[in-house]
Amino acid sequence: MIKPSQLFRLLHINRILVKHGLDEVVLEMHLFRPYRFMLCLLPWNWFRRRNRVREPHPVRMRRALEDLGPIFVKLGQILSTRKDLLPDEIADELAKLQDSVPPFPGSEARRIVEEAYGQPLNEIFLSFDETPLASASIAQVHVAALLDGTEVIVKVVRPGIKKTIKRDLGLLYIMAEMVERYWSEGRRLRPLEVVAEYEKTIYDELDLMKEAASASQLRRNFEGSDLLYVPEIHWPQTRRNVMVMERIFGTPISDVDELRRQGVDLKKLSETGVEIFFTQVFKHNFFHADMHPGNIFVSSQGQYIAIDFGIMGTLSADDQHYLAENFLAFFNRDYRRVAELHVQSEWVPKGTRIDEFESAIRSVCEPIFERPLKDISFGRLLLRLFQTARRFNMEVQPQLVLLQKTLLNIEGLGRQLYPELDLWQTAKPFLERWMDENMGGRAFVSSMKRNAPLWLDRLPEMPVLLHDVLQQARDGELKIEWQSKELRQIERTLLDSNRRLYAAIVGSALIVSAAILFGLGNASMVFWVLAGIGSVVLLFSWPRDERRD
Repeated sequence: MIKPSQLFRLLHINRILVKHGLDEVVLEMHLFRPYRFMLCLLPWNWFRRRNRVREPHPVRMRRALEDLGPIFVKLGQILSTRKDLLPDEIADELAKLQDSVPPFPGSEARRIVEEAYGQPLNEIFLSFDETPLASASIAQVHVAALLDGTEVIVKVVRPGIKKTIKRDLGLLYIMAEMVERYWSEGRRLRPLEVVAEYEKTIYDELDLMKEAASASQLRRNFEGSDLLYVPEIHWPQTRRNVMVMERIFGTPISDVDELRRQGVDLKKLSETGVEIFFTQVFKHNFFHADMHPGNIFVSSQGQYIAIDFGIMGTLSADDQHYLAENFLAFFNRDYRRVAELHVQSEWVPKGTRIDEFESAIRSVCEPIFERPLKDISFGRLLLRLFQTARRFNMEVQPQLVLLQKTLLNIEGLGRQLYPELDLWQTAKPFLERWMDENMGGRAFVSSMKRNAPLWLDRLPEMPVLLHDVLQQARDGELKIEWQSKELRQIERTLLDSNRRLYAAIVGSALIVSAAILFGLGNASMVFWVLAGIGSVVLLFSWPRDERRD
């Protein structure tokens, strides 16, 4: 049911669509094609000059979203990252949307801040500039100084923005439901899923406490590093709708001429951007997912400075593992491995035929790899892969969409700074090092050290548990249930000799004890004795004669 406020908003939206000639686009859709004759009945079409040159549809769509206001601008920005759903020409045009809108009065910002603190502004700040430094769709920022004279930036959420978002989201859900229900392409485009993703993103951006926490985490991750600088958050002055952080000074990364004038090494700067991306994704598992030129500055020493932490991305350990292997498989043109990894990670259904998927991936990648490496866009290659995987019923992975968007931003920034940037050469050593640290012998040692406190905490329980198992085995009460033919064979082998069972348990306990000592860095004589005796006992317990069913 459409509410009166939504009805008036819908009429306004229709007026904007007509203004930009998008009524034609709507009626060209399969859903509305039977009603295309209505174009002739609309009075404004009677006076349109037939020979007037119209702008392309994507351009008109972008201009319409700009006229519809900040909520639709933000939606267009999010849609521009979904090239797996939209044609390239539309997504590229929507990417030009600028999140810059007229500011609200500084007196209103003052009122919001005082209301958030519950006290006069002069008791919090030494000075507060009511003229905004910048204004965006969700919030605007002001320059201020704390009582001790420290210069800060105060970010203030727009008044009434939550009510506007709620109203427009209701309309978007109604429109998305109609598209999904009545248009044949609706289910493939997943409009309800896109709107739900947008809803989560925009509500997250309203909570400045969450943004402040993200900034603090990112700052901690790069503490002591010269790769990236993150401004400090002033927590005592931060609220849900007001955030106070350190004021930074730097050159916008898009101002290449100024960076060159300052003597910044642009080649190194571009490679550092790639290193920052892979460090965030694979080392910290927490990445800035909105690294467009407006959010990145460069210090006079050539260090990256990030702002605006409303959109952050994370990956699970499994996603990290499969992504790293995917990237390396791409570097080596091992398309079968790429296909296998997609199935193993369940990004595509288990029943997907590996050979067919491999062939589809090869047909996408081979033409791209024929170009020089410096001309290959890694982000676009990833995008093409996702589009190909969608034909094999790959479910939308929001974390991968954010990652692909961030990679495109970083790659675009890098090549704007240094057109000869070879992202592959920069990234491959990092990925190989990460794989070595997280999948080889080093990963085993790290895991042992990480889990040693837990094992030590449970070590006192081991003798009691071991006694219970041995007693049950002696009394014939030990029952081991297996689910496969091979494991049933092991069961029979173990139960065939209590002596071997006892030896296996004791040997395992000795080896675990040795591993704990090793994980704690204590490779003493006790370690070698325990490991040696445990290995001998396990070897003694091994079946000498394996028989098949």
